[in-house]
Amino acid sequence: MRATLRLGGHGDNGVSTGQGTLGRGCVNGVPGTGGNGRRPCGGTVPPPIPVPAAWQRPYLNIFKHFRVEEWKRSAREGDVAALTDARLKGTVYRIRGSIPASNYLQLPRTGTQSLGLAGRYLYLLFRPMPRKHFVIHLDVATQENQVVRISFSTLFKEFKSTATWLQFPFLCGAAEGSLGDGAARRDLMGAAPADVRWTCLVLDLPSILSLYLSRRYSHLKSVKLCSNLLVKNLCTSDLVFDPGVTFSEARRADLACRGVAPMPREMAFPVPRGQKWHDLYDYIRFPSEGSKLSYDSIQKICPGPAAGGQVSKDPQPVTLTKAVRDRLSLIHQITSPKAMPRRRPVITRSIPEVHLTAPGSPAAVPAGDQELEKTQRPHSAGDIGQSAAVGDGGIHVYAHQRSERTIRATHTGSEERLLPDPILKLRMIIGFGGCSTKWALWTRNNAAVVYPCHAVIVTLQIQTGEQRFFIGHTDKVSALAFNGNSTLLASAQAGPLSVVRLWDFPTGTCLSVFKTHVRSLLSLSFSYSGAVLCGVGKDGHGKTLVVVWNAAQVTRGGEVAVLAKAHTDVDIQALKIAFFDDTRMVSCGRDNIRLWRVRSGALRSCPINLGEYHSLEFTDLAFEEGHAAEREPEDRMLFVCSKSGHVLEVDYKNVCVRTVRRLLPAESRGCPRQDKAGPGIAINSISFSSTFCATGSEDGYLRLWPLDFSAVVLEAEHEAPVSSVCISPDSRKVLCTTAAGNVGYLDIQSQGYNTLMRSHEDSVLAFSVEGIWKQMATVSQDNTIRVWDLASMQQLYDFTAADEMPCAVAFHPTQHVLACGFDSGMVRTFSLAASDLLVEHKQHRTVITGLTFSPDGNFMFSCCLQGTLALYSCMAQKSHVLRVLGNVVVRDAGSGPDALVVSGDSRLLAFVGPSKYVVTVMEACSLDELLRVDISILDLNSTALDSAVRVCFAPAPRGELLVSTSSNKILVLDAKTGRLVREVSPVHKLSCSSLALSKDGRYLLTAGDKVIKVWDYRMRFAVNFQVYIGHSEPVRQVAFTPDQRHVISVGDAIFLWDFLALPAERSPRAEAPSSESALLPGAGQRRSGFSCVGRSWRNDLGEGSSEKLKDASETPRQTVPLPLLSSPPCLDVSSVHQAGCQSIFSESDKEEEAGLPGSSRMVANGDKDATVRVVESVRSEELLVVRPKVGRESSRSPGESANEPRKETKSPKSQCSVRPDSYRHFTPRFKASVLPQNFLSPPAGSEFFKLKGVIGYNGNGRGNMVWNPDTGFFAYTCGCVIVVEDLHSGSQNHWLGHTEEISTLALSHDAQVLASASGKRSGDSHCQIRIWNVQDGVCTASLFHHETQVQAMAFSRDDRFLVTLGDYSDQTIALWNTYTYKLISSTCISEPVHDVAFSPFSHRDLACVGKGAMMFWLLEQQGADVNLKVHRVPAPDVLGPVELTSLCYGDDGLLYSGTNSGQICLWDTETNCCFMTWEADEGEIGVLVCGRDRLVSGSNTKRIRLWAVAAVQELRLKGADARSSSVLLEHEITLDGTIVSAAFDDSLEMGIVGTTAGTLWYINWTESTSIRLISGHKNKVTEVCFSPDETHCATCGEDGSVRIWSLGSMELVVQFQVLNQSCQCLAWKPHPVVAWGAESQHVVAGYSDGTIRVFSISRTEMELKMHPHAVALTAIAYSTDGEMILSGGKDGLVVVSSPRTGMTIHILAEHKGSPITVLQCTRKQYRDFGVEGGELWLATSLDRRVSVWASDWLKDKCELLDWLSFPAPAGPEGLGSLPPSLAAFCPWEPGTLVYVGFGMQKEALFYSLRKKQVVEKISLPYFATSLSLSPAARFMAVGFSEQLLRLLRCPSSEAQDYAGHDDTVHLCRFAPSGRRLLTASHSAVLLWELTAS
Repeated sequence: MRATLRLGGHGDNGVSTGQGTLGRGCVNGVPGTGGNGRRPCGGTVPPPIPVPAAWQRPYLNIFKHFRVEEWKRSAREGDVAALTDARLKGTVYRIRGSIPASNYLQLPRTGTQSLGLAGRYLYLLFRPMPRKHFVIHLDVATQENQVVRISFSTLFKEFKSTATWLQFPFLCGAAEGSLGDGAARRDLMGAAPADVRWTCLVLDLPSILSLYLSRRYSHLKSVKLCSNLLVKNLCTSDLVFDPGVTFSEARRADLACRGVAPMPREMAFPVPRGQKWHDLYDYIRFPSEGSKLSYDSIQKICPGPAAGGQVSKDPQPVTLTKAVRDRLSLIHQITSPKAMPRRRPVITRSIPEVHLTAPGSPAAVPAGDQELEKTQRPHSAGDIGQSAAVGDGGIHVYAHQRSERTIRATHTGSEERLLPDPILKLRMIIGFGGCSTKWALWTRNNAAVVYPCHAVIVTLQIQTGEQRFFIGHTDKVSALAFNGNSTLLASAQAGPLSVVRLWDFPTGTCLSVFKTHVRSLLSLSFSYSGAVLCGVGKDGHGKTLVVVWNAAQVTRGGEVAVLAKAHTDVDIQALKIAFFDDTRMVSCGRDNIRLWRVRSGALRSCPINLGEYHSLEFTDLAFEEGHAAEREPEDRMLFVCSKSGHVLEVDYKNVCVRTVRRLLPAESRGCPRQDKAGPGIAINSISFSSTFCATGSEDGYLRLWPLDFSAVVLEAEHEAPVSSVCISPDSRKVLCTTAAGNVGYLDIQSQGYNTLMRSHEDSVLAFSVEGIWKQMATVSQDNTIRVWDLASMQQLYDFTAADEMPCAVAFHPTQHVLACGFDSGMVRTFSLAASDLLVEHKQHRTVITGLTFSPDGNFMFSCCLQGTLALYSCMAQKSHVLRVLGNVVVRDAGSGPDALVVSGDSRLLAFVGPSKYVVTVMEACSLDELLRVDISILDLNSTALDSAVRVCFAPAPRGELLVSTSSNKILVLDAKTGRLVREVSPVHKLSCSSLALSKDGRYLLTAGDKVIKVWDYRMRFAVNFQVYIGHSEPVRQVAFTPDQRHVISVGDAIFLWDFLALPAERSPRAEAPSSESALLPGAGQRRSGFSCVGRSWRNDLGEGSSEKLKDASETPRQTVPLPLLSSPPCLDVSSVHQAGCQSIFSESDKEEEAGLPGSSRMVANGDKDATVRVVESVRSEELLVVRPKVGRESSRSPGESANEPRKETKSPKSQCSVRPDSYRHFTPRFKASVLPQNFLSPPAGSEFFKLKGVIGYNGNGRGNMVWNPDTGFFAYTCGCVIVVEDLHSGSQNHWLGHTEEISTLALSHDAQVLASASGKRSGDSHCQIRIWNVQDGVCTASLFHHETQVQAMAFSRDDRFLVTLGDYSDQTIALWNTYTYKLISSTCISEPVHDVAFSPFSHRDLACVGKGAMMFWLLEQQGADVNLKVHRVPAPDVLGPVELTSLCYGDDGLLYSGTNSGQICLWDTETNCCFMTWEADEGEIGVLVCGRDRLVSGSNTKRIRLWAVAAVQELRLKGADARSSSVLLEHEITLDGTIVSAAFDDSLEMGIVGTTAGTLWYINWTESTSIRLISGHKNKVTEVCFSPDETHCATCGEDGSVRIWSLGSMELVVQFQVLNQSCQCLAWKPHPVVAWGAESQHVVAGYSDGTIRVFSISRTEMELKMHPHAVALTAIAYSTDGEMILSGGKDGLVVVSSPRTGMTIHILAEHKGSPITVLQCTRKQYRDFGVEGGELWLATSLDRRVSVWASDWLKDKCELLDWLSFPAPAGPEGLGSLPPSLAAFCPWEPGTLVYVGFGMQKEALFYSLRKKQVVEKISLPYFATSLSLSPAARFMAVGFSEQLLRLLRCPSSEAQDYAGHDDTVHLCRFAPSGRRLLTASHSAVLLWELTAS
């Protein structure tokens, strides 16, 4: 409910306390300050200095803003002085000194602060001192909360990179015309030259992080300028500043539209009149776009900025040097066709006029002239869209052909990149281990296992097989460790510089990364609390090193510190921290067992005296499990196992060996005698539970033993030695890993073994995929060939070659045949259908390096290391040799899957050979040579000969051959002529090991440097590729699956990636068939799932219109929605209308009568008079009218009974009822309850109780909150109740009538009528819409039409009509007359629709949004007949396949719509077209509200944003040329959940917003505030209770929260939150014996992890935490005096604890085995019932047993008084789950208790403790689910699963039933006075007040 205050901070043990709302943080949006919702974690990003975001636009002068001259917010060290520079005519800062680390200027002053500057570009105006070196350090924060240092210096000789540091060499350029200029200065490394110039350095910080580390930039943290240099200023901005352009030139050239601006005057260098800026100064932009120079150094590459270029002028003739002319001539010769004289070469015959422009810029080449540029510029220069570096000395020459038409150059900003981003998503990894196979752990919930796979950590769900990944390590993971509750995961990385990462396991976030100073960590161990971490490894001298770290602060953003470390000479194989003491450890190894302890900062150890067993090799250790209250925590047994089979039982407390057992195999297994002959079981791992022990041994056996090791209970045999065993926390499963890379678990109950993962034991060399049987084959260095099922990724076959290693593999395209090549030169083919060897080929004598089939399956090719090439015929299943050629393939090239490639049409074969410099193309069927291309001569700039590495054919229509080279390039050649088409460079830092093209020719995969890159093959963007990491070894091969839905890469393991881009045949840009074909019956059902209207719409716009629409969205989308697994619903296609129709609307009835194929097909399956489905026209200017055929039975008068729904005939809907990819679409919460068959309504005026208040808001609804700012009417829904609240007084009115969850609300414009919709009741065929009179809250009509759920509703502007929208299963839109509430029109739509709105300007116009389209509707009324005309307009192509999810009308005919990919589209309702889009959010936009010149958007990223849209009216005139830069983001607020409802005033200054967290927020944009107005539980409420004085109540829920509410105002007062736990039960401390005071207000809560927490209400803190249970608590209660706490668990144990000491007093096991449902205490006379004690209490368990106890807590007495067991039938009928067993003491009959539960009859039983018998029975209509007895009046409240609350007056048994719940009434609790009652139904809490006396 409402709340006004929140106390920040966190309590101990993960408990956060708060009142009301979340903390606001800074509203300016500075990264790291809270304004954008991000919070630093891991201690790596300190809070930044708050710089208002507005001050950073358009730029921020850093020196001026931070007042460097005062040295208060900046620091200086050494020789730093301010000087006046005569040339620059201003102050500069000189930093000099021989040691850079001792002479520097730093911003900000201390390392704990942060600049917090979010500008994309950092501008540094400086001049290096001549003949000296300098260093500059930049610390930048990433969105992953990591700090990365970017350094550049003349001291660096080469580029270096780590995960947190990038080092770039800086190459100083000399002044133009000096000796250092041009070719004379070959080596620019080293100190600055004598004539070094002032430089403007522009660093693109997001691109640097993305390119080198795949990180996302957040903000600039600090800058450190070290000697020796002069600095004028620093500046940040999101704009590209061009220092060489004046303001007037910029205006004339309209550079602002290209994102380029002139340098601000205070940042500019002075330029004397008549001179040019670039002649005097240097401009360096890094990374440089479009340049062929290396990205591994920072240097000048061009005379102007790369982002925008100089002002474009007419081409001027220039004189070319002889070197340039010779080079151009040579390039023309190379690129000319060689083999086909009949095809005229597309080259430039003469050198045209050229002009100089800014190199490296995509804008230098007009976007609309890319095809022209392909043919007219030298192709060797680079990829499309980049400049051609053909000049000397850094001069870039562009050749332009004169043209009659003028082409407007469109700037392609660096933001344009390959989409979707990311385009790959890691789905599964087949692999295990890498460094070690001993690490596999259970999660605490027993549902998943965690294990390393080389450099990736994998979490595998054992039931579903789904994997989750922790990626960040750069080398193999050597050790893993969990804390006690699996919330923290530690992982160690192997290698010489080992690091440890700490992960927040539930979220997958890396909290900390720190160096270990150990060469390689071998073992890790976490303490149970997660506060201490211990590791063992070797130092640089090979000595064992033990290190202990303090990790207590890491979850709060702190650092990890070393507590202690120690060197030791002993061998350590395993080390574990004692779970009862964080400072104690135990280790074992060869010849030793040692106990360790940290004390006073030192780590010390003592050995265990092993006696005669001192020479054993100990391998693993484990503590005994279980808890005994009478034993001290350290009084534990420690078990240590050995290679010899000995198991030593060590007394930890007394430091001695108590027992030694030797485990022997076969018949001697389990015998404890040590004198038995023969070797023992070599045990590698041991694990203990409280009842048994598991061992894993070298003989491959997993064995289960009793705790005395007397005999083997269960065993499982493996093919390889067992590396580790681990018993699950619930002791039901045993996880097992083997040295062969297998992971599995033994289910003890079923005695079944489940293999979770099989993997290769060594590197995977190659793979092959086939598309018919969906299988993949892999070969590995472990000498195995394995075949996997692609769908499940389970291993199907395993072939082992004992003495040979398979090195190449290929599937036959059509037969179920697999070919494999071996290192012996043998080629074998296998029949997988028969699991048999077909044939062996012995044409080769050395390693097979290439093996492939032709795509048509007719031929097979193989080659070997000696260069032999063989051709085989595969017409029959057994292949035979056709031809063998020697010395044609390059020798000694090494094995590789791309050594031989065949074109898609099976006509050409290509390979590298006969030398590494040559690529040969042959005719595939004959091996006749067709073409040779010498790769070495194609690059004229290279001083070394380039050689070919891999080849790949492009799809057949392109006729291109791709060649990767040793110089890290990819050359694209014409496969027929050998002409160089283009090149891409650099591709990888090292050579490309594999490359593959998608079948549609749009995407290119390359592998190298342990990474995978996905490229846009057409090179249309400035950022043409995306980089993906994960492999710890070189990637051997990468390829698409045949359906192009996945990508597979192999190397250290097998990686399966989801490919998120749509293939061409599923893309909306795919070519459409002819319009004639669309007219044929069934033409609308194409496999693409996209309608023909979208294609025709694009054609009608004309050529290039889609490109214009693309430019209308300046900012590219962050993500692209994924395609649904099922095909989108196909829309029906009508026939073409008459050409003479002038209007865009046309009548559909005429078509029905004409009997055309389109129309006849449309109603082929139904009645022609049935509701007409929306159909799509072929031409966009034509539209169909939908005229309903509804009779009198289609509507209902207000007076008709709501229980008699009308009958109606509907046309068949689409069979596809798949929920759309949109959160905006309402889905009712699942529930198993049903409505009661009988309902005893109380007579009017005679009600016992009335509904007083409701706590909660249904965040599952959509648009289920309304607010009218003029009248103040405010209403929202909670379950099936409409709550109407007065915002001033807080008083509530409740409108009851719905019985199911309310999905949505709609308020009329005059705020006099409210419409509400809910799902259909059990037995009804339609769901219910109720119409309410706002003045008196009376329901005036009930409407029944939609079959499932109502998705949205809207009133027309004049309130004459109401439109209602069905959900994806209903798919109907209905129009109602609000005067009579009769149905006017009902239309069935063939696709789901999400939202609907009436135009505010006309009652005749409305619109709705759905799957990829906007539907404009027009109402035409002719007398009593109403026609509905619809015009469906597809979403713009640039958006791809999206869902339009929300809409709202703006001013003057504008319409805004949101998408599930975060875009907002702007539509012109006069022309029904979209003229602008912009990216408004990262997630789906589900709410839009427009007012005046502002727009509010809400999304599933929990953000609401306020946009200024005043300028969009002017942009409407520009149409597709409109730019989104005129839409400004004014404010942004992050809330606590997905936005589902919103209402604002007309000016959008204030409003109310609802979220899925069950919260309603008051938003004030003017003050930038968000106040929690209404709140409630999002999940199920598990307990409710009153305070003793009845001023407050407490609730708890499955979300882990305990909430305190004020009953006077229904406001939230205090909230206690425990993370990752569910709060199951709750009790308020009763009145103490002493006077009631504020300090004694306490609440106790029980949690799912077995803990009990006591909270102080007044101090809002947790006072006590106890852990008396091992399982979840189910009931809790205070004793009557509040001095004891009684708690019951899921296992049936009842524990009595003292809240004063936290100690456990009693443990009662009488109910063991069945969960406790009720605990209740009451007072009694001391000697009443013949036993001592002043308290009587009962415990009830689920097995229908009740125990009654008498206690005297002061005397520690607790005596069983009575034991009740109630009978029940053997098999319950009609019950999904048994109702609970409930009991309570009867307040008005002392000595009597009341019992309800599953039994022979549905009744309440009154049992007398004195008479020992049932004395009264009250019949009930159903089995009860909740029970409460009034302490004052004689009332009994009973809740049922039939959504019913019954009040019974005793002893008369007079009953009254109360509605208002939409689910099972699982809780009801009377107040101590008996005048109030709390009930709960799922998340809704209802407060009732007694009216009867």
